Amino acid sequence: MIDRLVHAGNVVIDLVMEIPALPRPGGDVLATSSQVTPGGGYNVMVASVRQGLEVAYAGGHGSGPFGDLARTRLAEAGIAVLQEPTPGADTGFDVAFVDDSGERTFATSVGAEAALTYEQLAGVRVRGADAVYLSGYGLAYPANRTALTRWLATLPGDATVIVDPGPLVADIPADVLRPVLDRTDWWSCNHDEATAMTGRADPEQAAAELARRTGRSGVVVRVGPRGCVLARRGAPAVRVPAFEVRAVDSNGAGDAHVGVFVAALGDGLPPEAAARRANAAAAIAVTRRGPATAPTREEVDRLLGL
Repeated sequence: MIDRLVHAGNVVIDLVMEIPALPRPGGDVLATSSQVTPGGGYNVMVASVRQGLEVAYAGGHGSGPFGDLARTRLAEAGIAVLQEPTPGADTGFDVAFVDDSGERTFATSVGAEAALTYEQLAGVRVRGADAVYLSGYGLAYPANRTALTRWLATLPGDATVIVDPGPLVADIPADVLRPVLDRTDWWSCNHDEATAMTGRADPEQAAAELARRTGRSGVVVRVGPRGCVLARRGAPAVRVPAFEVRAVDSNGAGDAHVGVFVAALGDGLPPEAAARRANAAAAIAVTRRGPATAPTREEVDRLLGL
């Protein structure tokens, strides 16, 4: 069982633009709509909160207008903020382009969330019934990776560690990745990230290879509209099927998936049932425009016929 999610990843501000297609190099395109909203780790936390799990943010945040926006929205979502704002730095931001196919493309400018220190993390009290979430973005940033890997070694042995490496997985040094994998309970990534880590294009094979590298429970490899693959060390990889929907925006779908997966484990569901619930949440999320589109507990129950 998991009582609380402590998120030690990164909250940034998403400048989201919906466009017909990415422009050619040197070109321009008019957005059909746009919004400014917290993203990154915020989406994972909101997904868990909407399933009824207590959530706290242990990452860094700035003292400028983007930091103010992030804290306001975290408070509105019922997410506790465990760190004080970083003086003299603002929260970072990204520009997220969502094209007509629903695919999204990012460009990111980092801020205070990329300058987390061990001293900040040492003040966070983690209990054995907590789940701790780490992001590959944090592990790719030099200051954060030092703080996070040192802090990881101090966590209670019965705390659950969830890691989502994200698209920057290739930028995480091997000597950083190894101890993180050893301490990880659940490694959650998409198909491309799993292939980048293992060299295996087949998602079942990639998931099984990753499961052999993790020190504790297992691996979830998300395969978009085909659902996900669940693998545990010493057991065959299992395909957990998706729910058929018409996708309009994939932005935030992976975040919804991992956030709901953690919350389902917190409810005491076995991993395969938790993965099915996460698939349902991601299916609902892609039918909505915007990054923080994770459904409520009741909405997931309805899709599952509960």
